[in-house]
Amino acid sequence: MSLRQSCSGPLHRREVLRLGSAAGLALTLPDLLRAQQRSPTSTGTFGRAKSVIVLYLHGGHAQQETWDPKPDGPAPARGEFGAIATSLPGVHVSELLPRSARLMHKLSVIRSLSHSNANHVQASLAAMTGHAHPPSTEARGDFPPSSSDFPPFGAVLSQLRDATPPLPPFARGSTGGFLPTWVQIGPLMRRNNGTVLHGQIPGFLGVGHSPLAIDQDLLPADVRVEAVATDADVPVMRLTDRGRLRDQVERQRRAFDRAAEMQTFDAFQRRAFALLSAPATALAFELAAEPAAVRARYGRTQFGQRCLLARRLAEAGVPIVNVHFCHTPVGSWDTHSRHFTQMKGSLCPIFDQAFSALVEDLDQRGTLPQTLVLATAEFGRTPRVNNAAGRDHWPWVYSVAMAGGGTRPGTVYGASDGIAAYPTAQPHDPRDLAATVYHLLGVPADTMIHDPTGRPHALVIGRKIDGLLA
Repeated sequence: MSLRQSCSGPLHRREVLRLGSAAGLALTLPDLLRAQQRSPTSTGTFGRAKSVIVLYLHGGHAQQETWDPKPDGPAPARGEFGAIATSLPGVHVSELLPRSARLMHKLSVIRSLSHSNANHVQASLAAMTGHAHPPSTEARGDFPPSSSDFPPFGAVLSQLRDATPPLPPFARGSTGGFLPTWVQIGPLMRRNNGTVLHGQIPGFLGVGHSPLAIDQDLLPADVRVEAVATDADVPVMRLTDRGRLRDQVERQRRAFDRAAEMQTFDAFQRRAFALLSAPATALAFELAAEPAAVRARYGRTQFGQRCLLARRLAEAGVPIVNVHFCHTPVGSWDTHSRHFTQMKGSLCPIFDQAFSALVEDLDQRGTLPQTLVLATAEFGRTPRVNNAAGRDHWPWVYSVAMAGGGTRPGTVYGASDGIAAYPTAQPHDPRDLAATVYHLLGVPADTMIHDPTGRPHALVIGRKIDGLLA
């Protein structure tokens, strides 16, 4: 049995500095605002998604107890739960997803994703980037992320698009200002041995394309997002005066140091200040402004409130929002033991409520067509049930669900065998899923990105999955 996943709380300053220098993880606003991007034109489904919300179910959700149940399979592989009809005639999902079942006509599900790496840490890179580690690294097991890793969606978008686009209409008004390109909501995901999962840092694109990280309790009625909060004792109106004073100090300092690097640092400090002081930023992150009924609909859970905040950010114009579902009060998706108890008692109910609320909410607000929701993970779970009543790691077939953003609603693509062990139709791997996401974002398939040495890298190495596209 491999180590079960764990999630970190806020990183200590020393750890941030260490990871930032070694692996490109820098969570300060000045650093994340270094991006320069360009927006491609859109035709058909190409570029249909203006934002992507990635719901990452770390540990690996069991295909049998979610999107690909096998009620007629042999016991005990079929599991303890049945399958229920959905809003899509002839299609069934696990009885543990009743809310999602009612929305199946809005979803696209692929049941035939497959790869061969059963290591959480390594497989997460492919899930987040579409680029796997070389096969020779699989024997290494858990090892830290590196500044040479391939960058994930958020870091790539941070480089390709303008980091300071005008904001689209939000709520009943419209405004302009700064918003980050990439936001991560939830704890930094890592194993219980401390190893950070790959695919959460900007890799060879560097710290300037890091995400804005939100890692805090989101349950309070008056929650305040600390990552973008100004000093509680200083009203936003007074920030402009503080800015003038700061300008004076910086002018004096620059008189002593005109180095290009320092000039660049100053510029991003200014943009970070602009973000923090912009009313548009405060509005986008103001989770407490949501009606109590809406917050309850998503679920009074950390994951539910993360999904609601993700909806606000996507509608405000943040291109990439990662939501981490890596723990609950009673378990994790890495269900090596007590699998059925955890799936029924915590994991599936929390996910089902939040995921269905997110899709329904976006649909009712008219923003689902331009917002891609992707519920994914590093792999699935074994068809075999082990001696601890658990399911172990299984990358050879698993399922993910998508909605909106140019995907084809009411689609079940691909198939697995009678025990959900291997694909039997239309197999694809994470490279193809990433190619599909980039297509929907409007990133050309022949895009090249460059590492610090100037070496070019093909961004898309898979083929988009046309059967998932509208």
